[in-house]
Amino acid sequence: MADAVSGRVLITGGAGFIGSRLARRLRESGRDVVVLDSLLPQVHGEDPQRNSSGLRALDGVAEVIVGSVSSEADLRRALTGVSHVVHLAAETGTGQSMYEIDRYVSVNVGGTAKMLDILANGSHGVQRIVVASSRSIYGEGAYATADGRVVYPPHRAETDLVAGDFDVHMPGEERIEVIATDESAKLHPSSVYGITKQMQESLVMTVAPTLGIAPVSLRYQNVYGPGQSLQNPYTGILSIFSTRIRQGKDIQIFEDGNESRDFVFVDDVVSATELAVTHPGAAGQVFNVGSGVPTTVVEVVESLFAAYGTRVPTSVTGAFRLGDIRHNFADTRRIRDLLGFEAAVPFPEGVRRFAEWVMGEPIGRDEFERSLGEMADRNLLKSSRMSAG
Repeated sequence: MADAVSGRVLITGGAGFIGSRLARRLRESGRDVVVLDSLLPQVHGEDPQRNSSGLRALDGVAEVIVGSVSSEADLRRALTGVSHVVHLAAETGTGQSMYEIDRYVSVNVGGTAKMLDILANGSHGVQRIVVASSRSIYGEGAYATADGRVVYPPHRAETDLVAGDFDVHMPGEERIEVIATDESAKLHPSSVYGITKQMQESLVMTVAPTLGIAPVSLRYQNVYGPGQSLQNPYTGILSIFSTRIRQGKDIQIFEDGNESRDFVFVDDVVSATELAVTHPGAAGQVFNVGSGVPTTVVEVVESLFAAYGTRVPTSVTGAFRLGDIRHNFADTRRIRDLLGFEAAVPFPEGVRRFAEWVMGEPIGRDEFERSLGEMADRNLLKSSRMSAG
C-alpha cells in the first residue's frame, strides 16, 4: 500500500549508489525527483562531473542540483515544490570521522539542522522526511547473558584490545553472546560518525512533527552493491578489498577476522527506502534495514575470492582501530511486520552481482594504505600483542 506522492521527491546525496538507484525506482513509479549532491571527489573520484557513475545514472531520471546541504541557498532551491525528502547526504566513514570531527559534524548535523531550520521558518509543502540513520548509533548493540537477560555492554577497553582480547565484555557477567539488535536498544555510538547519525535522526524525529511533517528513520546496516564508491578508502570493505584483489595486493584483516556485520544489498535498501517514502504505516517510525544475518570479515574475504575466481595473500594482523565495534546485526521484525519488507538478496548472490559490476569498472588508485597511515599518525590505529606474533 502506498501514499500518493505529489510534487517532487528530493533526495539529498542522491548521486550516491543508494540515492541514484532510489531516484530511478521513484521515477519509474511516476514520481518527479530532484537530487542535491556535492559530488565529493572522495566518493565520486576526480572530475566527478565527467566520471561519476552515480551522476550518469541520473540522466533523464532526476533534476540534479550540484550543491551542498551546508548551503542555505542550495537547500532552498532543492526544497522548492517538494512533498517528500529522503535525506541521505552525509560524510561517511567511522575511522575518518575520529580526526575530521568538524567536517563530519558540520555536514551531518549542521546540514540536517539547516534543512529543518528552513522548513521551520518559511512556508513549505513537505509531507514526509525519511532520514538515513545507521547501525553505528547502537555501538556494540545487544547481547544476551547466560541466564537470558538482554544487556548493552560498554565499548571495548583499549587495554583488552592491545592484549589481543577482541571480544565484548560486560562487567559482572562471565559470558555474553551477541544477539540481533532491535530498535528499542540502547543508543551509545562509539565514533564521531555514529554520534552524528544519532543526532541527525534525533533532529528529524523531534522537529519534523512540530512542522506537520511525518518523519521516518531508517537505520541502515552495512549497505553494499553495484555503484558503491570504489574511490573512498575510508568506508566499504568490499570495495577496498576488491581494489586490492584486482591489483594483486595482499589483504590485511584487522583484529582476528571474526568481527561481524550485517551486510544488506543495495537493491533491498532501495526497496525499504521506497516503502519509507510511500507507505502510510511508515510515518513516525524508526526501522532497522538489514538482512538480519551476521557475516564475519573472514567470510567476506572468502566470498570475494569466490566471486572473482582468484586469491591474493591474506593476513590476520591483530591491528585495531579505535571507534570500531565488534559485532552488530539487525532485528528486522518491525519493518517486516509494519511495511512487509524482508531483504531478498543473500550475501553470496549479492557479492557475485557486486563483483560482476566491479569487473566492468576501471581499476582505481588504492588509497587504503594512505588512509591507515592517517589513522596511525593520530594514534587511532594500534597493534595488539597478536600483531607481534
